[in-house]
Amino acid sequence: MSSKPLRLGKSIIVSAPSGAGKTTIVRRLMAEIPALAFSISACSRSARPMEQEGKDYYFLGVEGFRQAIANGEFIEWEEVYTDHYYGTLKREVQRLWDEGKVIIFDVDVVGGLNLKALFKEHALSVFIQPPSVEVLEKRLRARETESEERIALRIKKSSWELSQAESFDVCILNEHLEVAVSEAITQVNQFISL
Repeated sequence: MSSKPLRLGKSIIVSAPSGAGKTTIVRRLMAEIPALAFSISACSRSARPMEQEGKDYYFLGVEGFRQAIANGEFIEWEEVYTDHYYGTLKREVQRLWDEGKVIIFDVDVVGGLNLKALFKEHALSVFIQPPSVEVLEKRLRARETESEERIALRIKKSSWELSQAESFDVCILNEHLEVAVSEAITQVNQFISL
């Protein structure tokens, strides 16, 4: 892949521990703010029920993901758990900026920190804070998509993730979804209008 530098545009980075509600908030932001375009991440896992290739993720598989790493196709990537990779493809980001869009990222905390370090003042980083670890666990169980082992791993990881909240530009408590969405819309609109 070409090593041409990215032509930076504006971006919104939304991060949180699993179960904090970041994807719900990102969807609401997308519905309310027409300038936003979703950056579709790549991952090594299989699609969950109702997920679509090229809409929710690019499902590369473990070997395909490793090949894309070797080819230099990512802005950032992470092995979240053994053989569970997630990353941001250069071509996806450049395509959206070339269309004049403000990119919105729905990424885990490490991905959010990595993107903010890369994009600096071109990005607004937003941390979605759950009311408590107990609420996180309840939300993860309600999804009914995770094994007990995966839930335990996600809860264990959440302690470190919650400790990173102050590294983000904005922290929004998601105790009441409508209040959190309203605050997120205000923050994003302010950043876009700068």
